[in-house]
Amino acid sequence: MRRRDFLLAAASLPVRAAGLGFALTDVTARAGIRFEHNSGAFGAKYLPETMGPGCAFLDYDGDGWLDILLVNGMDWPGHKRRRSTLQLYRNNRNGTFTDVTEQAGLAVEMYGMGVAVADYNNDGFPDVLVTAVGQNRLFQNTGKGHFIDVTEKAGLGGRTAFSMSAVWFDFDRDGHLDLFVCNYVKWAPEHDVFCSVDGKRKSYCTPEAYHGATCWLFHNRGNGTFEDVTAHSGVFDTSSKSLGVAMLDYDRDGWPDLLVTNDTQPNKLYRNRHDGTFEDVAVHADVAFSEDGRARAGMGIDSGDIDRSGVQSIAITNFDGEMMALYRPGADGVYKDIAFSSGVGPASLNSLGFGCVFFDADLDGNLDLFAANGHIDETARNMRGKIGYAQAPQLFLNNGRGVFRDVARQAGEGFATPKVARGAACGDFDNDGDLDLLVTTNQGPAYLYRNDVTNGNRSLRLHLRGTKSNRDAIGAVARISTPEGTESRVVKSGSSYLSQSELALTFGLGRRQRAERLIVEWPSGRVDEHGPLAAGVYQCEEGSKPVQSK
Repeated sequence: MRRRDFLLAAASLPVRAAGLGFALTDVTARAGIRFEHNSGAFGAKYLPETMGPGCAFLDYDGDGWLDILLVNGMDWPGHKRRRSTLQLYRNNRNGTFTDVTEQAGLAVEMYGMGVAVADYNNDGFPDVLVTAVGQNRLFQNTGKGHFIDVTEKAGLGGRTAFSMSAVWFDFDRDGHLDLFVCNYVKWAPEHDVFCSVDGKRKSYCTPEAYHGATCWLFHNRGNGTFEDVTAHSGVFDTSSKSLGVAMLDYDRDGWPDLLVTNDTQPNKLYRNRHDGTFEDVAVHADVAFSEDGRARAGMGIDSGDIDRSGVQSIAITNFDGEMMALYRPGADGVYKDIAFSSGVGPASLNSLGFGCVFFDADLDGNLDLFAANGHIDETARNMRGKIGYAQAPQLFLNNGRGVFRDVARQAGEGFATPKVARGAACGDFDNDGDLDLLVTTNQGPAYLYRNDVTNGNRSLRLHLRGTKSNRDAIGAVARISTPEGTESRVVKSGSSYLSQSELALTFGLGRRQRAERLIVEWPSGRVDEHGPLAAGVYQCEEGSKPVQSK
């Protein structure tokens, strides 16, 4: 073995994190992921340069192994230096990946921002929506290892914006996935505003320098085309400056709602009214502002059952000096921000957070929280004292009693290295039963962290497939029961920031060999209940008994 190969192999071995029961190892180089984000920056300090990119875990070829999609920007017109495109990496099933971007038809130049993955046409293959500065693109998966651009054909063409995160969800529960797209501000190179901290040199503007832009809602007609229903759906709002979106069932009525994070504007909580329209109840729910009544710079968002209550709490990353928000729902439809008492708030005060994901890192049954951090300006340290441009990520371990502690420095050698991080997603790329992490950086590389659970804990993983419901089962709620209590997980697109985690559900079982009961509440309204399930991986079709994968 050559010295270089030996060193790469050694670097990919798990480093046991003392006392944590798991280790996160940087396997990017060993896996063959070679990506460098291009923001197009050439000195003009254009606002979009600070914001991207996103990433996704998806099984594009249906072989049961997660592949990786990385979104890229491009050079600005008149300042061409190099070609940069989306990058798709196929999982070789041995810890390595192969770049298949060209043959997959995704070697497309665009100023990409985010990605949302789902089977919008229910044909069994995941399709890809890429948001962008300019025209968003919808790529339909042919099922033959290739994608085709169907943006115009699907009715999504002819709209240009500064689009950010997006989410697929079935808002009318007709079995066809609809699409919600976050738009940030009204910006174009010809309308760029000159901002400066010293009155001389141009700096990146804050969003206050620009007018907001409405988000978009597209209804899936079920024939491969979409109808823009933004105007009459209740989500039209040109004051919004939206960056992140998460699907959740806020009022527990079985219909999907949306929580949208806004930058320097109040967050929006769109409650589904069951008739194709939504009502913003963010102020009533106490998630529009901080506890002192200020609109924060909301970036990333995720939702999850952090306390085994069966209902979803919400995490929102914010600007430095604002703390991350951690909202726990009350019985009266009002959330309480427990960030300070949980330990998440004080620990995140000096961080500027973007992507965030709830995942059970140690498979103990309690959802933990990862946050990808990084500033927007390389002069941040000079401006803000202790606040740096590159910032360490945070991994908050949940003790199951409402307290989180940041264990990023103990999670693996080099894991807490400061980065200018943006997107974050989780998924089990090596099929070993625990969840791995994918992180992107602005004007830098992507990072793949393999998780190795070393404490003997087991997992139950479910791949849900709808029949009457949408095929991806997005919106389905699964609950398992063990002697320790109940865990719930929701199949969801979107969340985090510009990124997409895998759709499969992972339940930590601790040292237990099985779950005593599984209940699945499908978007169609059907409820399936199943008896004991041993630890392992299951295919779970609506109306049928789960089948364990070999």
